[in-house]
Amino acid sequence: MKFYFSTKSIPGIGHLPLTQRMTHLEQAAKKLSIPEKTLLNVLKLLVIVPVFALVLRVGQDWTVLLWALAIFLLYPLLVKPMQYSLSAKYLEDVNEDDNQ
Repeated sequence: MKFYFSTKSIPGIGHLPLTQRMTHLEQAAKKLSIPEKTLLNVLKLLVIVPVFALVLRVGQDWTVLLWALAIFLLYPLLVKPMQYSLSAKYLEDVNEDDNQ
C-alpha cells in the first residue's frame, strides 16, 4: 500500500481542483470495508486519547499543555495519509461512476 501525504499525489484525481478531490475521497471513504474503518478509528483514538490524558495532568504541571498541543498537531500527519491511502483503491469505482 502506497502512502499519499497529499491529495495531489493520488493518481486519477491529482489534476482536479481541491473541492472535487475531496468529494471523490469522501465517496471512496464510504466504500471502505469495516476492518479498514476500524483501523482508521483506532488510529484516531491512539492520537486523541493521549491528548486528553495530558490535559488531565494540567493541575500538576501546566507545560503538559505544550505536549498535548504537539500531539494534537500530529493528528493530520498520521491519520490523513492513512485515510488517503485506504480510500485510493476505491477511487477507480468513483471515477467509473462519473463516466456513466
